[in-house]
Amino acid sequence: MATLEFKPRTVRGKRWKLRIDDFPEPYRTLYKILERQGYIIIGRHSVYKKCHWTHAAIVERRFCYKCTFYGIESHRDIQMSPSALWCWNACLHCWRLRPTDTMKWDDTKIPWVDDPDLIVEGSIEAHREALMGYRGHPRADKKLLEEAMNPVHAAISLTGEPTLYPRLGELIEEYHRRGITTFLVTRGVRPDVLANLEEEPSQLYISIEAWDKKSYEYFDKPLVPRAWELTMKTLEMLPSFSSPTVIRFTIVRSFNMHEQALKAWAKMVEIAQPTYIEFKSYMHVGAARQRLKSSDMVKHLELLRFAKKFADMTGYELLSQQVESRVVLLSRISRPIMIGRGCPGEWLRQKKIMEEMLENMRAREGLDETEYRMVLQQKI
Repeated sequence: MATLEFKPRTVRGKRWKLRIDDFPEPYRTLYKILERQGYIIIGRHSVYKKCHWTHAAIVERRFCYKCTFYGIESHRDIQMSPSALWCWNACLHCWRLRPTDTMKWDDTKIPWVDDPDLIVEGSIEAHREALMGYRGHPRADKKLLEEAMNPVHAAISLTGEPTLYPRLGELIEEYHRRGITTFLVTRGVRPDVLANLEEEPSQLYISIEAWDKKSYEYFDKPLVPRAWELTMKTLEMLPSFSSPTVIRFTIVRSFNMHEQALKAWAKMVEIAQPTYIEFKSYMHVGAARQRLKSSDMVKHLELLRFAKKFADMTGYELLSQQVESRVVLLSRISRPIMIGRGCPGEWLRQKKIMEEMLENMRAREGLDETEYRMVLQQKI
């Protein structure tokens, strides 16, 4: 798509915040939907949204699984995307706004390119703006709130495909220059972009659900040809990264919870040699509720048993877990690399609980009985 020329005005003189009414259609309509959903629009193509776990950390002192696994301080984590509406997939389990849900949409290229420093500045200010109301919240932890006003981590994910932003490496550099670590989450459809980043992210995630081209085209609904082949190319180059890498397999009961998927994923892992593997249940939230069923969510003990089977196939060890998020961490290293200072020692505490769960499952046939006992003992 050719560059769209329009003259947006700023809001309250903030150079990163533009008036939505100035955008041409269909972007005006889509951005207004995003705003109603709690997104803050940054510049012409980026967005921020306060994470559920930011709220949980400040109000309830509960933290995301990335705090358990990698030390990420949930309240100091910017959740953003430089590609608000643009993706090369329309995945069935996506719970964000897919433009294809609301209109005929075939845009695969961002029509504008904002400067990385504007996006970073905007995401930091948007994070602070989203937290201002907590100053009057009766249950807000004031110390954590003050810490939250100075974010130290950015999750470059949220919605859309981040690798479609052509200055992604510079964006990562800009965050790092400000002392902010980065997690980049991608579907791996742009190996060319990943191979030419000016700077690697602090950690790189590749998100996968399918196990072959046919299942990929059914579930991930690519908008471009050869998206599956490009994903495989990304996995081939993953060992060249010096930063920790993760393959996250999202488990959907009616789609990929079977032996065929496990065997195919084992071959992928052998090629990619990721630092970590995450097995995570599909969560029945957002727009995904229109396409999948609540029964497609996997109970944590089922997920743990499935991950254990994969560990036995690949030589990866079960390293930790978080029951609330229905996620299990596997690795070939003995302890996770802590990128942040959050949740010290929690990964090990969860590992011990996980080992108890596995022992209980070995001792008893019924998963429901094991889960019931663990609930009574407050281990789950």
